[in-house]
Amino acid sequence: MLLALPLGVLAAEPVASAAAPAATAPMVSSGVAGQLTQLVLGLLVVLGLIFFLAWLLRRVQQAGPAGKGQVIELIGSRALGPRDRLMLVQVGNEQILLGLSPGTITALHVLKEPVQVPSTTEKATPEFAQHLLKILGKDQKDKK
Repeated sequence: MLLALPLGVLAAEPVASAAAPAATAPMVSSGVAGQLTQLVLGLLVVLGLIFFLAWLLRRVQQAGPAGKGQVIELIGSRALGPRDRLMLVQVGNEQILLGLSPGTITALHVLKEPVQVPSTTEKATPEFAQHLLKILGKDQKDKK
């Protein structure tokens, strides 16, 4: 009896579609258009939600402590191996040399006199950008 029910439904379907072929064709196309509209609107809602969350994340991060107001500053870092590093950190007026390895941070030395670090990072960025443009063949002086 349970096997005969699905076969009876399949046998009755061609009779119904043969009786009203004009009625089902517009419904199918409007159904596809409706599904496409629903898909596009859903995609727009998801994209809008992603952009809203990115905007909200930027706002929350800006509300946190600014880089200049932090107490701990990273002065320098040097890789000793693939997973080991030396880091020079300034806390207030003290500089501390730290050894970092997977799972451990060890204070190696507290410097009595702070190390003066020249600020050459601002000058390095434009030179790097110019060098990269030159390598790529997009030198700004050649275009003028």
